[in-house]
Amino acid sequence: MTRPLPRFAILLGLAGLLPFVLCSLGALSLSSDGSTRSLLALVAYGATILAFLGGVHWGFALDESSTASERAQRARFGLGVVPSLIGWAAMLVTFIGLPTTGLLVLTAGFVATTAVEGQAARRGLVPHRYMWLRWGLSLVVVVCLASVVLIRAFGGRVVL
Repeated sequence: MTRPLPRFAILLGLAGLLPFVLCSLGALSLSSDGSTRSLLALVAYGATILAFLGGVHWGFALDESSTASERAQRARFGLGVVPSLIGWAAMLVTFIGLPTTGLLVLTAGFVATTAVEGQAARRGLVPHRYMWLRWGLSLVVVVCLASVVLIRAFGGRVVL
């Protein structure tokens, strides 16, 4: 778990931020219809990425070379499922007409998932090199989501 993170993984992680940034800008700068569509796209993409992050832990748990205890492996499987459920809840509340709540649920999901992964990294269950990438990417995601919540809450718009 000490080899460097592949450059391609870093590149794909950074590319994965583009929909967050573009949808956030759209949700804050486009006309009413475009803003709504961008907001829905932001929640859907956020939920998808949160589910993907959970799937990473299934990969860790299924790694046959892992020396983690049976209890740790079960925790990995659990951590793999919870982010998907959080993303699903965010989409549900958005689709019933509460998009701000959906964004808040996603924000909490990204923060909580990253914090739990940080604890797992301190116990040697998650590679530290992965955590550097996760903290950086998650910071940008949380800033995007929180900015949309706050700017929309105060009736602001971004003029491009």
